[in-house]
Amino acid sequence: MAREQSQPRPGNSPTRVVKQIAQYQDGRLELQDVPMASAPPGGVLVRTTHSVISVGTEKMKVEQARMNLLQKARARPDQVRKVLETARNLGWRSAIEKVRNRLESPTPLGYSAAGVVVQVDPANTRFRIGDRVACAGAECAFHAEYIGLPDLLATPVPANVEDWQAAYTTLCAIALQAVRQTEPQLGDRVLVMGQGLVGLLVTNLLQASGTRVMAVDVQEWKRSYCDAMGAEKVVISSRSNLIDEVRAWSEGYGVDAVIVCTSTQSNSPIEQAAEALRDRGRMVVVGNTKVDLTWKVFYGKEIEVRYSRSYGPGRYDPAYEWGGQDYPVGYIRWSEQRNFQACLHLMASRRINLEAITTRRVKFSDALSVYQDLAGESARDIGVVLDYEPSEKPPAPLKETPASAHSFPAAGRISKAADWIDVIGAGNFARTMLLPHLHGWIVFGTVVNQTSLSANHVKTKFAFIDAATDASVAFGDKGAPAVLIATRHHLHAPLVLNALQAGRHVFVEKPLCLTREELQQIDAAVAKSKGSVQVGFNRRFAPATAELKRVLGSSPGPKSATYRVMPGKLDPSHWYANYAESGGRVLGEGCHFLDYFCFLFSSKPVRVFAQTTWPATGRTPFPDSVTAQVEFADGSSGQLIYSAEGDPGFPKETITVFGAGIVAEMTNFQELVIHRNRKKEKFSYASKGHAEQMQAWAEFLRGSREHPLPYEQARASMLLTFAVLESIQQARAVDVR
Repeated sequence: MAREQSQPRPGNSPTRVVKQIAQYQDGRLELQDVPMASAPPGGVLVRTTHSVISVGTEKMKVEQARMNLLQKARARPDQVRKVLETARNLGWRSAIEKVRNRLESPTPLGYSAAGVVVQVDPANTRFRIGDRVACAGAECAFHAEYIGLPDLLATPVPANVEDWQAAYTTLCAIALQAVRQTEPQLGDRVLVMGQGLVGLLVTNLLQASGTRVMAVDVQEWKRSYCDAMGAEKVVISSRSNLIDEVRAWSEGYGVDAVIVCTSTQSNSPIEQAAEALRDRGRMVVVGNTKVDLTWKVFYGKEIEVRYSRSYGPGRYDPAYEWGGQDYPVGYIRWSEQRNFQACLHLMASRRINLEAITTRRVKFSDALSVYQDLAGESARDIGVVLDYEPSEKPPAPLKETPASAHSFPAAGRISKAADWIDVIGAGNFARTMLLPHLHGWIVFGTVVNQTSLSANHVKTKFAFIDAATDASVAFGDKGAPAVLIATRHHLHAPLVLNALQAGRHVFVEKPLCLTREELQQIDAAVAKSKGSVQVGFNRRFAPATAELKRVLGSSPGPKSATYRVMPGKLDPSHWYANYAESGGRVLGEGCHFLDYFCFLFSSKPVRVFAQTTWPATGRTPFPDSVTAQVEFADGSSGQLIYSAEGDPGFPKETITVFGAGIVAEMTNFQELVIHRNRKKEKFSYASKGHAEQMQAWAEFLRGSREHPLPYEQARASMLLTFAVLESIQQARAVDVR
């Protein structure tokens, strides 16, 4: 169980330590106290409830660790080559030191586990605290009390799958990928060589797919396990002639495919498999087995040989596993993550017989005794599940961002007019909704766009003085005193910081930034800069908003508002579907509507409860629909319903506000209906506030008015947006801080 260090270090809080199995290259195994893992960027921290010892793989690692140096060299010639290469390049002293360091360094064991999410990184919106998950990866899903995993190496566990079963998910996915590589047809005869844990799971999955299976192993005691997993025919090759058995079972043709799940440096399994295959059969290699292909046999039968790589597409791809970049389902139907999901579905439907192959369940604290038993010649374990005791104390939440310690400049008038601006990012939105409303109010200096052709087009269309593709020109000595930023979202914060450091007045389209850390950096920059920041929250500038605000001013007490947004389904090919660029819809678009509540009530948001209303899987890896209930300091409340589902004929944005003696209804900022004194007033408008906001900013730059949207107000709206995301992740009400 997790525990605190008894002696805190001076000046620091006690380090949280947990137990983890460590293996040394001299053969030692220890259950060590190690610092608790943390959720990686975009990932989760999981309290482990169960993990599975992969008997074949882990027994091999332990046995290799106990070998002497000569035996290690024979077992791992690839490592010997690396040492020789180091010696050639750096000398023998460096090579020996490298070997010594390797032998002294502990390595983790384990790669298939399950547990409960206890922390969620702010960049992850797929998981919430309390979610049960299956965990994968030799780089993270260790035999340890707490493990930190990237998003795509964790998978939600269905309600009717027990935690100990879910711990098998990674191993099942290895078997499932082997079956997918085999591409069996209904009624095919497939031979599975090697009936260890993975081999037995392969047998089970083939049987579940309607394939006839011959299970082959050298050990008689595995026969009963083969029968339990659905083998039609079991052959103990140490007692029977395998080829004669295959000939009889396949009516003389040979088997359609062989899946090799053995682990040996003998080529005998490959030779037997080739002989057992029919003409133009398929061989799939799963285990760490020597493979020498005899030309005459493989050419004569035109045998197709495939390797099955671990859990499926995505394995060993850092952009997938650690960067969270999933593959489009139209191109890669069964990725690593989708293989995990398929395995859990099979468990839920009771089509994988895990009970039959689970030979032991052991307390995690007693795990070292299991490895001692596996080293014995009489060991007969197949699947060993480690049970973890509940944590004595839950981990501390992810580090909270303290309230800003900075004091921001007063939002007054500027002393020196900024009579020209530069523009960074002039895509369709800027060309349609921003630049036309600034044109004529202020001189346009340099336009910066991604490509030369588009930059030159915007220069000509809006009479800019110059065009460029490098944003740094806007921050140099010759840059304009003000800059408009309308790039994709992930560039907003870096560009705002550069502009503030250069003393520029900034207009940046929403959102201001994508993380709390970026907001902190902008806080510091605003406090020190001679410039200013205005965020593109245009709806507070709409004419309909001005009238609504005026009317609500006559209604005392707190108000309640419902803001319903129906933007439609997000096209997976749109850049908004790239989370790294957009931050997702909640952050990229939801901030608009949350800011509107802050402006409408003129009160500070204090607490929010939010949830997704559509699964954050499938078309996009983050929520497409969300509801949020926001509590304000003056007692007002705002409910945001942002839904990608519904009838396209319904208005995109509708707002209903309830106050003392008044009800107001607004539709698309075009129609405002006021219900008051049993009478109804209607108002019509034609703007969502883009033109009015641009005009207000231009007047501020000319020195004729105060700042139209002080930084503190935009900052409060961003804090509320981050709180919404955290509430989704943590499945609870969150204070806005």
